[in-house]
Amino acid sequence: MLRIYARSGFYYWIKHRLKAIQREANRQELDIKVKEAFNSSKGRDGARRIQKELAENGNSHNVKTIAASMKRQDLTPKAARKFKCTTDSKHKMPVAPNLLAQDFNAAAPNQKWAGDITYVATSEGWLYLAVIIDLYSRQVVGWSMDTRMTATLVCDALSMALFRRGFPEQVIVHSDRGSQYCSKDYRDLMTAYNLKQSMSRKGNCWDNACVESFFHSMKVEAIQY
Repeated sequence: MLRIYARSGFYYWIKHRLKAIQREANRQELDIKVKEAFNSSKGRDGARRIQKELAENGNSHNVKTIAASMKRQDLTPKAARKFKCTTDSKHKMPVAPNLLAQDFNAAAPNQKWAGDITYVATSEGWLYLAVIIDLYSRQVVGWSMDTRMTATLVCDALSMALFRRGFPEQVIVHSDRGSQYCSKDYRDLMTAYNLKQSMSRKGNCWDNACVESFFHSMKVEAIQY
């Protein structure tokens, strides 16, 4: 049966229908932009980073809107794997003072270096990675990998840094209190090249936060499992 509607009711329906169509079009457009940003980050970025990136390109949306778009599209950012502790501080070897004192800024290269060890998953199993980072540039200046977490591992990383930087002296070289860094071989290497050894306080990961941050970024952003 044909129904006759008042003109005002028809216009009301048209107006709200058009608004609904526009909202859906805007949502689809946002979904495309969110997915493009997510894919360009290789699946690493979450809602906050994507929201910031879109805002920089003139597309302002709040984090909740971005998160809702990601949920609609089943876009879940990668998370870093959980790793075992690589610090064995239960030993009776000499411990150096904390010269760095969480001051991760340097006015010039080769003033402050920081080192640490982490696990890296490979197709052939787990490997240990030791790095030395120059806190001026935040670049890795020395590194070493092995299947075992030994004093040789950290000595090789420090030796590479010394060689690549022309054997500078009086550099503060910071690390945690792990047995590798407290070993006689490592301490002798520090003495031989006139370096200043610095160590974190016991159980305080923030004292070496700069290297911890590097390892986290490396595992989330750079390593493909």
